[in-house]
Amino acid sequence: MGSVDSNPPQRRKLRIAICGGRGIPSTYSGTETFFIELAPRLVERGHDVIVYCRKALFKERPESYKGVRLIYLPSLETKTLGTFTHTLACMIDVQHRKVDAMLVTNVANAFHCIIPRLFGPRCAINVDGIEWKRGKWGAIGKSYFYINAKLCGKILPKGIVTDAFAMRKLYLEKFNTPSACIAYGGNIEVSTHPEVLKQYGLQPGSYYLIASRLVPENNATLIVEGFKKARTNRILAIAGDANYHSEWIDDLKRNSGDRVRFLGHVDSIEHVKELHCNAYAYIHGHMMGGTNPALLKALAYGNLILAHANPFNAEVLGPYGMLFKDADDLARKIELVEEKPELAEDYRRRAPDRIRTLYNWERITGQYEELFYQLAAGEDPTKVHSTVREAAERELATAEVL
Repeated sequence: MGSVDSNPPQRRKLRIAICGGRGIPSTYSGTETFFIELAPRLVERGHDVIVYCRKALFKERPESYKGVRLIYLPSLETKTLGTFTHTLACMIDVQHRKVDAMLVTNVANAFHCIIPRLFGPRCAINVDGIEWKRGKWGAIGKSYFYINAKLCGKILPKGIVTDAFAMRKLYLEKFNTPSACIAYGGNIEVSTHPEVLKQYGLQPGSYYLIASRLVPENNATLIVEGFKKARTNRILAIAGDANYHSEWIDDLKRNSGDRVRFLGHVDSIEHVKELHCNAYAYIHGHMMGGTNPALLKALAYGNLILAHANPFNAEVLGPYGMLFKDADDLARKIELVEEKPELAEDYRRRAPDRIRTLYNWERITGQYEELFYQLAAGEDPTKVHSTVREAAERELATAEVL
């Protein structure tokens, strides 16, 4: 990811706007957590930061959060229109804010970025994952995401951000779109209240954990199938749900058997931490790209990690976790770590080192601060940003998906 000095020479204060998510202090998804981690750190570095929030989602509407100014704007809160309508409102409002640089998340918002391209401020968009392949979207939705991904580099030729080198490579090869590559971050923590597990009928070390939204591309079906084949006395606890009715989820619950326990959506950050820290292992099925926040969380909390074998997970984990190809391979990996608890403990001990060296938030904040200075100066971050390093790309090119 390249190195960025966490204490750069003093430079002028920037006025920065961030939008594209639900707002803060919500922690609904990785996007909101990203805002919570990045925006206050930019304030600590002396910048004025605005985060836009979807008014309908906040009963309480404080004016600020840890020094970050919060602006609440309307949206049409449906599955397909919430982000679209709110981001459009943000693009109109920001014209009056005298902002030096703007960050937008979610490739679905790329068309909206025509407004700052024409009228300012200088803008970047973090494209996130491979949204056009996600199962929750119908044919029209997938086409919309794909068209946005295809055109975003033309709309913002100096403003595309990817959060993994595998995603940067995908955008270059598929769309001929260069990008600055800045990962997501994690915070290293340990268990402080293991008694929380009693609320979920669990005991430390007695379960494997999935912590993710229940959508088909996160491979819960594959994981459940593999777990049912594995010889283990532990159970599989699934923390997550979807914010809409899904027949796929109904089928998953019907067919999972009594060794799988569905915990539902866990809203408490503290509870999520305790579920991670006290699991025997964390099983990660995501495959839609980028530096996944849940995977970094598992590393930061010291999990033994079994992750779906794809270039994105392989890039994040390196030698700090294990990869599985299919249900049979997952069953074999589960039986391996059951038979060799010392191997499981070695992975747990080393996992936080990955966060310390590559994925800590101070490092990520320094990289975004650099990006904002480059945008404000009219430079092209996709060409000169310090995170784009030949060495990192060589590491990615030689990484094997085991």
